[in-house]
Parts: sequence; C-alpha cells; structure tokens
Amino acid sequence: MVSMLFVVWLFLYAASGSVQADTSTTADLLWPLPRVAMFGSDVYSLEQVNFDITSTGPGGDADLLKGALVEYLKLIFETPAPFFPSGGQSGGTSGSLPSLVVDVKSEDQTLGLQTDESYFLSVTGGKGMLEANTVFGALKGLETFSQLVFRAADGSYAINEVTNVTDHPRFQYRGVMIDTSRHYLSVPIIFANLDAMAYNKFNVLHWHIVDDQSFPYDSINFPNITKMGAYDHRHVYTQDDIAAIIQYARNKGIRVIPEFDSPGHSQSWGIGQPGLLTECYSGGKPTGSYGPINPTLQSTWDFLEVFFKEMADVFPDRYLHLGGDEVSFACWESNPQIQKWMTEHNYTDYSQLEQYYETNLLDLVEKLGKQYVVWQEIFDNGLKVLPDTVIDVWKSGWQAEMAKVTAKGLKTILSACWYLNYISYGSDWHSYYGCDPQNFNGTAEENSLVVGGHACLWAEYVDSTNFMSRLWPRAGSVGERLWSDKSVTDLNSASTRLHNMQCRLISRGIRAQPPNGPSFCSYEWPA
Repeated sequence: MVSMLFVVWLFLYAASGSVQADTSTTADLLWPLPRVAMFGSDVYSLEQVNFDITSTGPGGDADLLKGALVEYLKLIFETPAPFFPSGGQSGGTSGSLPSLVVDVKSEDQTLGLQTDESYFLSVTGGKGMLEANTVFGALKGLETFSQLVFRAADGSYAINEVTNVTDHPRFQYRGVMIDTSRHYLSVPIIFANLDAMAYNKFNVLHWHIVDDQSFPYDSINFPNITKMGAYDHRHVYTQDDIAAIIQYARNKGIRVIPEFDSPGHSQSWGIGQPGLLTECYSGGKPTGSYGPINPTLQSTWDFLEVFFKEMADVFPDRYLHLGGDEVSFACWESNPQIQKWMTEHNYTDYSQLEQYYETNLLDLVEKLGKQYVVWQEIFDNGLKVLPDTVIDVWKSGWQAEMAKVTAKGLKTILSACWYLNYISYGSDWHSYYGCDPQNFNGTAEENSLVVGGHACLWAEYVDSTNFMSRLWPRAGSVGERLWSDKSVTDLNSASTRLHNMQCRLISRGIRAQPPNGPSFCSYEWPA
C-alpha cells in the first residue's frame, strides 16, 4: 500500500465540476517542499461535521495553538486543494479520518533565531498525527496538513495517505521586508501579508516603518515627529495598531523586527525634532535644506537614547534593524559647526564621523539589552559589532561580501538578489528561486553563519492597491529557497507547485498574480 513519492496520473476538478487529465503527484500540493515527503495509496475521507483537530502534550494547551487549530479547521474545509491528486478520483476511499492529533512536546514559546520549527506528520491507518517540539513547529505542520486536503470529484473532502512527512527549515531567518514610509500600507493589508507569509512558512517581518518620505510610527515620547513627519494623521500606525500587528504576527509564528534607519534616510525625523538633522551650507550660508542626523551635538544623543529606549519597549523581539546605509557626507562637509568639531577631535575624514555615530548608536542599543541587524555598510566601514550581530547583505557582488562577513565569524542574511520591487515581463521568480545564499566560496563553518535572508518590496511604486499581487506568489520562491533542502532546485516541479500555491492563496483571500503565464484556477479572484 505504501510507496515512495512517484509520478502518477491525476484529474483536476475545476469549479464547474468538470474533470481534466493532468500528470501530478501528491507533493505537487505542497509549498514549500518538505524535507521528506512519502505517501501511500490509501485515501481517507474527511467529514466536515465530524472531523476535529485536537492537541496534547506539554505545549498542547497554549492559547496560540488553540487559536491556530480553530483557524486551520476553517481553512481546511473552506479552501481545499485546487485539484485532487493520486487516488482522489478513483474507487472510493479507505475509510474516514476522524481527527488530527497535534502533540507538542515542549511548553517553550520563545520566538527567535534558535526556535525549533521542526515537525513530523503522518496520516495512515485512519489516524492523523502531527508531532512537534514547539507550538511554532506545530503551526508549520498544520499548514502542510491543510495543503494536503482536497475535494474529490463527488464533492467530498479527502486526504491521501501520508506515511512520513519529516520537515524542518534550512535557515532560521526567513523574512519579508515591507516599506511603509514611501507609501502607507493599511493595517488589514499588513494582516493579509502576515497570513500569506505563514502559508509560505516565513517567520520574520522586517518592517521598514519610517524613512525620508514619512514617519508613520506613532511615537509615545516624541509625538511631534509623528504629527509633522507623517503624511497626515490618517497615515499613522498607532500604538494599538503596532501591538495588534505584533500579536497577529506572533500567532502566526512570525517575528516583527522594525527598522529605524539612521543617520541617513531620516529627513522625516527632523521636521518635528528641531536640531536633530545637519543644516546644509553653501558659500558659508544655510541653504534651508538638511542632511543626515548631526552626531556632534549632545542633544542628538539625548534624543536617541530616549527614542531607542521606546523602540526597545514597544517591539519585544530581541533584534532591532538599525539600517546604516547610504549616508551622504555632503551636508556634514558643508556645515561649519561640524567642521570645527572635526578639527577639535582630530578627524580628517567624514567616514570617521559616520563611524563615530554608528559606534555610539550600537553601544546605546546594546545597553538597552537589544541586539541588531544592520545593512552591510556597517561591516564594510570596519565598525566593531556584537558577536550576535546580523549583517544584511544587499549590494551587488554579494558572494564576495558574504564570504568576508562569515570569515569574520559574523552571522549574515541575504537580500541582494531578492528585491521584488523590480518587475519584468515573464516568470521573473525563476531568478529569485535560483539564488542560494550559501553559494559563495566559504567553509562549512562559514556557510553555517548564513542564517537566511529576506524578500524586499520597496514601496516607491507600491501601496495597498498593488502590494499583495506584486509580492505574491513571487515571494514564495524565496520562501522555498529558505525553507526547503538545498537540493530542491527543479524549476519544472516548482512551476507546477507555485501555480497551485497561487490558486490556494486566491482561495484564501490573497490577491496573488499568475507566476507562469496562461493558466487558470478553480477559484478565481475574488474567491
């Protein structure tokens, strides 16, 4: 009755009820692909009125898990698989599956770089069992189980025999970066994006919340920055909004790491905080424009200490993203007060002033009990950082950069080849899928310091109207690269499965665009 995964004939059940021939396998339902996926030939029916998901074990009573069981019980029957795989169209079933038992072996609910997200799933002999060491592993297993439930030709629900799905992520840091400064994203859109991230097994929301263009963070201690730096009062994330987003993400097994980029990318900060930014000069006179944060003033450090203490309190994750990229020296160079300070401190190069700022900021954040992610310029400029610092590599030539960072014993994540705001005609996800963050000349030990990466969607031309379709399912290609085994590289298999994932996302209310050209889904938008 049991065999390894192999190619079989299946039929596609369209919304009209017609059946069309196809050549796919049970594994074609899955995204991202598990480490081990073995299926048998039995088929079990699920009756919506009788089927249940229960939990057991030391972690089985966690509120987070209880909520997920309710959610997935709903998803399973409201958004079954977009087709039925091997066995689903022939000769009835091998009996019913009355329940799935979720056994969580630990009460630990710590969410971070070391979180255990592994799970084991089996559906055989009329019994469903999901085992995980943590609730976050259980969430990943519930997603896999939900993807395997399909609707047969007679309209009934069923699942093929699962003899062994053993799974864990390849990388600990699997992120999506959103930019809410260039264009504000509504809270419901952020929630929908977190849903899509969970369906694709991402676990970090990198929230580039403020930048030059606007300051939509509702500061407790500096309300004038928000009042004067946001586009207007409607384009602000209140403290209640932020708390709701953090909690919603945690319920999905997703960390929220905010980015407050400085000393550059800070024009919106200065409007409501006079004296923070450097005044630019020309011909010995002020021009009326401003440059990066002025690191030479004590008032700057008084502000930054209170500001980042607030960030440490509001955002519970162990890490903050401190930015540190693209700092222009022109305004510093023109300012006579800064010139005088440089002379007094025997500084001859403005890169030394940048280093002064970043070194003091990193020390400040360390004293607040936080660790940090930084863009690669911090490393490139030779700053001393904490051993657990994560270097975010975003520039071209990333292979050489990853080699340099890891050779120094530092952790790193990759974003360089995953800028999804760049779009082109055709299946551009192929290039994202083919980018492997460990493909550089490094030792096994150095490769182990690559903790993952993230898909970035910069928002110069993205807002709530096109955010979801621009990102999904293209970001899923990054998700599989970061979750699945290094050997999972077959584009033909991925194309089939990513189309199926697009259809699943649509059925779950995610506005996902076609990844492969002409096609159709049983569920068309709006689902």
